[in-house]
Amino acid sequence: MSAPVSRQKFDKGNNVSNTNSRVADYPVDPQFLARWSPRAFTGEKIPESELRSLFEAARWAPSSFNLQPWRFFYALRGTPEFDTFLGLLIEANQSWAKNAGALVILASKTTALYPGSDKPVTTRTHSFDSGAAWAYLALAAHQRGWAAHAMGGFDVERTTPVLNLPADYRPEAAIAIGRQGDPSVLTESQRKREAPSGRNPQSEFTFQGGFPSA
Repeated sequence: MSAPVSRQKFDKGNNVSNTNSRVADYPVDPQFLARWSPRAFTGEKIPESELRSLFEAARWAPSSFNLQPWRFFYALRGTPEFDTFLGLLIEANQSWAKNAGALVILASKTTALYPGSDKPVTTRTHSFDSGAAWAYLALAAHQRGWAAHAMGGFDVERTTPVLNLPADYRPEAAIAIGRQGDPSVLTESQRKREAPSGRNPQSEFTFQGGFPSA
């Protein structure tokens, strides 16, 4: 069993320190325990060059047949697009995501032209592959001193026309990226959840050979 990895905590010096209580049951690189999804952001802008580095990490995620079905649409803080993207979030998410440095919508392309095929077909793994790209981006953000928080709470139907998505694109998630901030900017209920969550033990999601009999 590995040693505890400190969770990020905002201190009075405007620095994020590590004081985490997460513990892995088996040896694992500390980055997997240290990364989490805070809601408190400082309002600091993220340079587009930094955001590009995060997208570059996502670029190299595994993708079946190298289809790379992920599509990232972004809006930088201080731009009209940021307000548009913020308006796509549900109200509860708007209340904290407004302080992010950038907002991103991740969509997946649901069709592909496979090698040897003469017409596009619907793919089965477009969401799976796009999720892998998100995971790469999230880890890269943490490594570079940023925090990334993915959300399912956004207006999926309205996202398609607002972003002018083609018919074979599926909105998957909204993502807030920024510098982690003081939890005091959050509501009381949000502050209570502003900490890394635990995870179910492997016994609940790994099965040798097949699913256990009832």
